[in-house]
Amino acid sequence: MESLDINSLISDLALILMLGAVATVVFKMLKQPVVLGYIVAGFLASPHFTLSPSIIVESNIEFWAQIGIIVLLFSLGLEFSFKKLIDVGGSAILTALIIVLGMMSLGFVVGQFLGYGLVNSIFLGGMISMSSTTIILKALTDLNMRQRRFVPMTFAVLIVEDLFAVVLMVILSSIALNNSVKGNEMVGSILKLSFFLIMWFTVGIFIIPTLFKRFKRYISDEQMLIIAMGLCFAMVLFSINSGFSAALGAFVMGSILAGTIEAERIERLISPVKDLFGAVFFISVGMMVNPEVMTKHWSVIALLAIVVIVGMIVFGTFGMLATGQPLKLAMESGFSLTQIGEFSFIIATLGTGLGVLDKSIYPIIVAVSVITTFTTPFFIKQAIPCYNLLVKVLPKNWTRLLNGYSQNANVTEGSETIKLWKSIISRYLVRLIVYSVIIIALIVVCRTYLMPLLFKHIGQNIWGRLACATLAIMIISPFLLSIIMPSAKRSEQIVLLESSGRMSYVPIVVMILISIIISAMFLATILQAIYPSAAAVIAAILLTIAMAVAVAAFPTRFKHRLSKIEKRFISNINERENRRTGHENNLVSDLHLAYMTVGHGCPFAGERLRNLDLRSRYGVNLVNIQRAGKRHPVPSGDMRLFPGDVLGVIATEEQIQNLLPLVEAQTNTGDTPNRDVKFIHFAISTNSPLVGVTLEDSRLREDYGALLVAVQRGEDDYISPTPDLEFKNGDILWIVGDPKELSHLK
Repeated sequence: MESLDINSLISDLALILMLGAVATVVFKMLKQPVVLGYIVAGFLASPHFTLSPSIIVESNIEFWAQIGIIVLLFSLGLEFSFKKLIDVGGSAILTALIIVLGMMSLGFVVGQFLGYGLVNSIFLGGMISMSSTTIILKALTDLNMRQRRFVPMTFAVLIVEDLFAVVLMVILSSIALNNSVKGNEMVGSILKLSFFLIMWFTVGIFIIPTLFKRFKRYISDEQMLIIAMGLCFAMVLFSINSGFSAALGAFVMGSILAGTIEAERIERLISPVKDLFGAVFFISVGMMVNPEVMTKHWSVIALLAIVVIVGMIVFGTFGMLATGQPLKLAMESGFSLTQIGEFSFIIATLGTGLGVLDKSIYPIIVAVSVITTFTTPFFIKQAIPCYNLLVKVLPKNWTRLLNGYSQNANVTEGSETIKLWKSIISRYLVRLIVYSVIIIALIVVCRTYLMPLLFKHIGQNIWGRLACATLAIMIISPFLLSIIMPSAKRSEQIVLLESSGRMSYVPIVVMILISIIISAMFLATILQAIYPSAAAVIAAILLTIAMAVAVAAFPTRFKHRLSKIEKRFISNINERENRRTGHENNLVSDLHLAYMTVGHGCPFAGERLRNLDLRSRYGVNLVNIQRAGKRHPVPSGDMRLFPGDVLGVIATEEQIQNLLPLVEAQTNTGDTPNRDVKFIHFAISTNSPLVGVTLEDSRLREDYGALLVAVQRGEDDYISPTPDLEFKNGDILWIVGDPKELSHLK
């Protein structure tokens, strides 16, 4: 084993970080994305640029870059969450699917046209099919468009694209390892991925939030960081041993932790780690930039840049239209997706690491990303002018057709009976799939570890086989009973019987029979491994029938236990939402403890608690305020509320639901051009035009679109704004507004 050269490792890391620091400061001054600064720094540190020192050992940077990919994917997973995927709905999933499939097909065709091989063309399609969340977020922030109507839908599409990218990496890895595209191998990879994803999410969501809640008082920030990174790398190791990539394991663990109440805390703690190793990864991307290759392939770079921009606009707009969005919103979303970024680099790194990607493609993709990053703000701004032009050109019949389709897309049809059947069937399928995955995993564990252990200590005699069969059946039987349990509740069965007669029971009986057959197959699989004979199959059938009879004879007992398990699972998935609404945090009677965050549009912001009188006006009791990581229990009446405060409130469920929209209200300007509104504070200097001016004459609201929350005069003296309040030198204004617009008032 080669010894590690510590000196070269430290010197290379010092070089790229210093170059990264300088480059990012310059790009920040130029108001360009920091990612581009990292890429430039990587180019300066590479052997391709001879005017500055170069790295000594390239494998050192590859090592740090791999850790960078893991931390980046873990951070993306923290922002993703399984709950968020459910919330974005089918429209975002369909839009993302249209974009990814469309761009992959387009990329494959272009790759074949350019003479790339089959595998290279598939990888090229994958690299140009993913828009960059980081770059879009930066562009929208710089253009003050974060509050526009199309932004939430666009971000929902990006969330789904992140998941598709992870799945795509698994498929591309399978293609790369076999160096060919075989349908059965791809299907096998997808099924294997689905199995492990369901198993990981089910076990992780059931166990991790429960442990966090039980040991919360013992976990400091330092320990939470260690626990989070430990879980991340443990899942990475498990993912690699299961035949998947390290990036997949990191993303999955981030997604599991995203559903816990500690998600924001972990995200805050992991942020410096992500920034450090993410910088190293993007710098390593810049090191792949080869001017000779880029000069030689400038026409390919230009072609791919045009393909990315035009393709994303077309497929993004069409995807939004297909899901019933108005033409204006669809075009705004499509025009904002016109770039590629971090996932393109990760897929390129994957292909390079597996040795299947042409060496010239990596620098070409980096160049395309740089070009499309620079053009993104321009195309975002051109969405509305292009929409206005298209409306003038489109035939009136087409415009009416699009408007009619958009208005009717969300109309739901069908009777209450049909909706009830859909609910029952979807519940049945989810339960069947999840519990089947758990049973398969347990069977594998039993056959791999339990059977050899028992046979070793007891022997392969009658007692050893009996002990093995008994333990295996005891382990999987709770989940077999859960599969056999009818998915339709008794109240639902009564509704169906009254609406449709006896035939309503037929689908329920069919579902139960399917469950019994599947359960018998699972039992036969485990028993045949212990008793390899036809008798094992007969025993499995008889045991399954006995379980079905037990469920029918004692439905209440089994249903209660199953309900308890599923309730815990659902509670863990919705943990963050339950904490916000107090749904699962019942104290006494109908009183709940909820934690809600004060928004920038909250009408209470800046007011003293005694003036709000929350108890008499809303029937709630404020028990604590969390501000900047510090908890203020039983706050006094002189304390003020500010945006970002987390309020601990005790009230009934109805009172909490009435208060939430007020407390969490955000500044919302719809489709109108808006400013980058933030809650800021600054001190008035001697030269400020506000000195000696009253609030009424300052026209803060009219001329600057700003809201004065409070005036701090002295160390602890806060003054409520009144029209005749006169500003003085040294006053600290707590104000909601655009920092750029307010800067010259300091």
